[in-house]
Amino acid sequence: MRNVAATPAITPDQIDASNARLEAEAVRDYAHLGEQLTRRGVDIEDILTEVMAFSVAVPSWGLGTGGTRFGRYPIAGGPNTLFEKIEDCAVIQQLTKATPRVSLHFPWDKVKDYSELKGFAAAQGLSFDAVNSNTFQDQAGQALSYKFGSLTHADAATRQQAIDHNLECIETGRKLGAKALTVWVGDGSNFAGQSDFTRALERYLDSMAKVYAGLPDDWRVFMEHKLYEPAFYSTVIQDWGTSILCAQKLGPKAQCLVDLGHHAPNVNIEMIVARLSQFGKLGGFHFNDSKYGDDDLDAGSVNPFQLFLVFNELVEAKGRDPHGFDPAYMLDQSHNITDPIESLMMSVGSILQAFTRALLIDRVTLRGYQDGNDPLMAHATLKEAYDTDVRPILKMGRLRAGAAIDPVGVYRASGYRAHKAQVRTVQGASGGGIV
Repeated sequence: MRNVAATPAITPDQIDASNARLEAEAVRDYAHLGEQLTRRGVDIEDILTEVMAFSVAVPSWGLGTGGTRFGRYPIAGGPNTLFEKIEDCAVIQQLTKATPRVSLHFPWDKVKDYSELKGFAAAQGLSFDAVNSNTFQDQAGQALSYKFGSLTHADAATRQQAIDHNLECIETGRKLGAKALTVWVGDGSNFAGQSDFTRALERYLDSMAKVYAGLPDDWRVFMEHKLYEPAFYSTVIQDWGTSILCAQKLGPKAQCLVDLGHHAPNVNIEMIVARLSQFGKLGGFHFNDSKYGDDDLDAGSVNPFQLFLVFNELVEAKGRDPHGFDPAYMLDQSHNITDPIESLMMSVGSILQAFTRALLIDRVTLRGYQDGNDPLMAHATLKEAYDTDVRPILKMGRLRAGAAIDPVGVYRASGYRAHKAQVRTVQGASGGGIV
């Protein structure tokens, strides 16, 4: 069994020392915000309880540095193995207490002993979220290529290879305690006439029906749509409309996954969230942000108001169905120039701020303005919640949970990255050869 204490994490004393310096201010700010919310008829302790119960999964692939077609610039002390990624995930959970699950991607995260992996993660307070299949790349030793598609390939043997991979992912996920499979395919075309749109979707449905049949009774499959890339003329599952039609065709365990970067510019993503949840097909989220396309930027770094509006719909949907509404939340970002641990912690904070602000919306008042055709005051009701500085609630939540009031500050002061740079091999920079 791997020695889980081989490399020291951030010590509780380091967190406690930082919190001791910041606690008095955090308590004062929390009390002051509590007074403001009381005047609005809101109990701050009720909000805090919901915020402390919220969690989001961290993707294993998000712990390494990302890159572009032009190049990748690795960070010193970056993880080279899945076990090292789990160590970094444990630090994020230790400092935020909001990321108790890790989402794995196969075959990237394939290991020899999944019992050892599960035990290693559990020893650091982590469990596993949805498993993700990869049929958008050719892997070493792969018999058939996915260059022209995987689950929708014209060749039946290639489709079967992709089906078998997804079934293997399900089996691996069962060993790790996961309860969902996320399927994204890059299948599509780059030239008009290259692919028959209808037959390609028929092949997708046929392949996914075989994957669906392999799901355990208590599992779900999340189908992720993407407007473009790597196919630039057409993509088989290109938007939420195609995704929900396929989910309805496959059955109740099939749901749609919304990645915030997988939409055309200026699309009303919050309305998509409302539509999918209304018909019981919202499976979950990949949180990130976008300026131009599928940028995979840090969540809330470009358009925090959109993130708030998304959570407005999520909180509304939860209010309509308190027990049945249970979407899966996960980060999905590419960290090209920042320390991934820091970016992920910042994104957790942005997501929690959006969620907390959405909890503050006076929904009775909002409904009245909506039904009374008062657009200005309906918008003002949303803005009152959005303009509220909810950071004192987040800080108090971390303090009470034993996390760090200032996660990034504690992380930097700990020297964790510098220590890892001494014990982990630095991978060389890479380039795509595109100028």
